[in-house]
Amino acid sequence: MPKGAEIRERPLPYAVWGEEFIDDASRQQMDNAMRLPVSVAGALMPDAHVGYGLPIGGVLATEGAVIPYAVGVDIACRMRLSVFDAPPELLKKQEARFEKVLRENTRFGAGAEWHPPRKDPILDDPDWKATKLLRELYTTKAVPQLGTSGSGNHFVEFGELEVFTYDPKLGLQPGRYLALLSHSGSRGVGYQIADYYSKLARSLHPELPKELAHLAWLDIESEPGQEYWLAMNLAGRFAAANHRVIHNQIARAAGLDVIASVENHHNFAWRERLPDGREVFVHRKGATPAHAGVLGVIPGTMGDPGYVVRGKGNPLSLNSASHGAGRRLSRNEAFRTLTAKMRNEYLKERGVKLLGGGLDESPQAYKDIDAVIAAQADLVDVIARFQPRLVMMTDDPRDI
Repeated sequence: MPKGAEIRERPLPYAVWGEEFIDDASRQQMDNAMRLPVSVAGALMPDAHVGYGLPIGGVLATEGAVIPYAVGVDIACRMRLSVFDAPPELLKKQEARFEKVLRENTRFGAGAEWHPPRKDPILDDPDWKATKLLRELYTTKAVPQLGTSGSGNHFVEFGELEVFTYDPKLGLQPGRYLALLSHSGSRGVGYQIADYYSKLARSLHPELPKELAHLAWLDIESEPGQEYWLAMNLAGRFAAANHRVIHNQIARAAGLDVIASVENHHNFAWRERLPDGREVFVHRKGATPAHAGVLGVIPGTMGDPGYVVRGKGNPLSLNSASHGAGRRLSRNEAFRTLTAKMRNEYLKERGVKLLGGGLDESPQAYKDIDAVIAAQADLVDVIARFQPRLVMMTDDPRDI
């Protein structure tokens, strides 16, 4: 614990968006985070739901410290959108061909690997040699898992992008385009880094009460803090490489030319400055950067639209926005209350074909994406809408 600092009896105040969509347990987790002696500011996004330590949708600024579990286990999980020089009608006309492209050029799940392994400059990054852990992860996780996707809510999907407003960074005139959207992160690399350093952080702070144990931090100037910072940033570059490989090989297999792209990530910590000039580490766990003019993608569900947004740079949210719709039902609740028929009828009504995907990822398990977007109108402007049409995800054995 910082010298002379103690856990606060009451949390620091923080702003909340979409309060009507957020459960009490998520608020309690955010309150706990704002009691930490290293916390200086925070915000809660409208897609918030319970996570480990910091809630999903939580934004936390700390001074002189980084919190592994406030970053999360899927370090630098991200969205990538590629827009093609082709009309969206091509999907319906050649559905079987596009389905084949998705099946042959994606791999999903905890043990997913490519044989032979894919190649990318990320594998030549010297930081893989920086620590014993990273050297091991390079061989066991990075090389075989490059270009693969995780399980759960991770996906690769073809769909229709409708651009409403011209933005010079996107460079697309208003109209309709065929596009590819993916959601995945740093795979086993990020998970192992998070697991190792979160356990280390907890061992360094045995004084923390049970409700704060998952929020144990590392002093950024300490050796463990410097190691984690290097490893987290490397995991971020690896996550970006995964999407780069996926999008490149799908575009090549489909014979499509990419004319625009957008990429943004969450589950990360950024070194930024508050309006008062203080340097802080902004943890966005299930929240996406929304600095003024910055583009990002906020996805809906397998059956609902996602949105390309442009940040407004609202300091109250620490320049952040939601990273998705956010769960309404836990995974177990979804399996108890939803059926494959309910999910499939929902998708059919919206013209979506699902390739894989568990019941826990049914659209009905999520909040209303349009309500979530409306709740953060002072954080982002919508410039385009993406409607999924052909969705590739991993299967869940409980859904077979």
